[in-house]
Amino acid sequence: MVCVDELGPVTPRSFPPAPGWSPDGHRIKAPLEYGRGPDKAWVFGALRVKDGKSLTFTSRSRNSKGYIKLLEKIVRAIPRGPIYLVADNLSTHKSALLREWLEEHPRIEHAFSSPRAQRG
Repeated sequence: MVCVDELGPVTPRSFPPAPGWSPDGHRIKAPLEYGRGPDKAWVFGALRVKDGKSLTFTSRSRNSKGYIKLLEKIVRAIPRGPIYLVADNLSTHKSALLREWLEEHPRIEHAFSSPRAQRG
């Protein structure tokens, strides 16, 4: 079972990361910078539940081609046996381009989390 998702858009930091840990042992938090400039990126990621291994890469946009690139990386990382993917209901996870790609990859079973489960 592999959980997949995208994060973004994020932009590079214009300040150095916070130094180390606070005196009470917690990570020092720095503010995130969100923006619409040309340097934004999306982070595509996958987490294999069985052993905690992850795959990530960045892309200039969040679309079906980027999602398929993530799935191709997953197929290479898991060369044998069935692959069960769990994703949210994003339209790029259900596009015609993706459905066509999935037809050529019968090892992959694509499931979607319930929209109610996605609410906090």
